[in-house]
Amino acid sequence: MITGYVIGESLRPGAVFEPRGLRLRKVHRVEIGGASAAQPPVWTLVEWESDGEDVQALADALAAALEPDNGWYADFAAGDECVVVFAGRVFRYRRGDEKGRAEAVAYGRSVGTPEHQLDWAE
Repeated sequence: MITGYVIGESLRPGAVFEPRGLRLRKVHRVEIGGASAAQPPVWTLVEWESDGEDVQALADALAAALEPDNGWYADFAAGDECVVVFAGRVFRYRRGDEKGRAEAVAYGRSVGTPEHQLDWAE
């Protein structure tokens, strides 16, 4: 099973994220302390899951839907693999792979993700 979430505000206008087999788990709104000046102070978290096995197709669909500005990203777990998705870019690495995580973090910094938001779970 693949589980993850996407921040509603991180989707670009007109984007549709609807991979086959995607199921909604929960939607909730949270006030974010430390949002960047370009980010809204309240985010909509959309938690989802999928039994699908095509991790790359799911990641590619998300990469196509994310807003390219402000360093938005989404992450999800697929077995023992971490998948971190930015607009147009996907990073996949095994949990605990420091080099793989460092590459994703470095990319996030390069596209403007605030440092304290580069904190996805493993």
